[in-house]
Amino acid sequence: MVDTVATPKIETRGLIKEYGKRRVVNKVDVHVNAGEIVGLLGPNGAGKTSLLRILTGLSAPESGQLLLDDEPLDKVRDRFNKQLIYVGHKAGINGALTAMENLRFWCAQHSTGFIAQQAYEVLARLGLVGLEDVPVRMLSAGQQRRVALSRLWLKQATFWILDEPFTALDTDGIELLESHMREHVANQGAIITTSHQPLSKHAGPFTELVLEYRL
Repeated sequence: MVDTVATPKIETRGLIKEYGKRRVVNKVDVHVNAGEIVGLLGPNGAGKTSLLRILTGLSAPESGQLLLDDEPLDKVRDRFNKQLIYVGHKAGINGALTAMENLRFWCAQHSTGFIAQQAYEVLARLGLVGLEDVPVRMLSAGQQRRVALSRLWLKQATFWILDEPFTALDTDGIELLESHMREHVANQGAIITTSHQPLSKHAGPFTELVLEYRL
């Protein structure tokens, strides 16, 4: 079960983000309740990653509101971060470290207890048996993506923010991740994800929000 608060939800109202003279996020409203998946669709440059970076606190909007359970997100950021797992479009792992070392380091960063046996079991589930102690720079792009995604099995968190999580995954990897996403929302988790293509039925019910590229 995920660690939830009462009816957890995250919401944006009228978000605007600009880079120079170009507006990449234009008055975007997003509302995600516990038990829901929202998929952000759109071409490169449509503002999908920019929106996720705003939600995670890695970037600030020019204007608009971000709310967690109807409270301004900047006032409850620490509480939100404890409920959050963010997997960016890059793997975010250290190539010089092994998969196990990367997970141990990540757990320490996020105040999540590291249990070696649990980590081995997760990596095995993700098809990385025998590769746990290999420097990740020696792994394929798909295997590196699986190492990054293994965090979703190691930390209990209500909110998952996933930027192009299916990048470099094969069919089996996509089905495994979508199955885990379905299980997460069934346990009252909430997911915001980006993709160049719609989620399949394996992920469960979801809402699509299409963002458009703006010149």
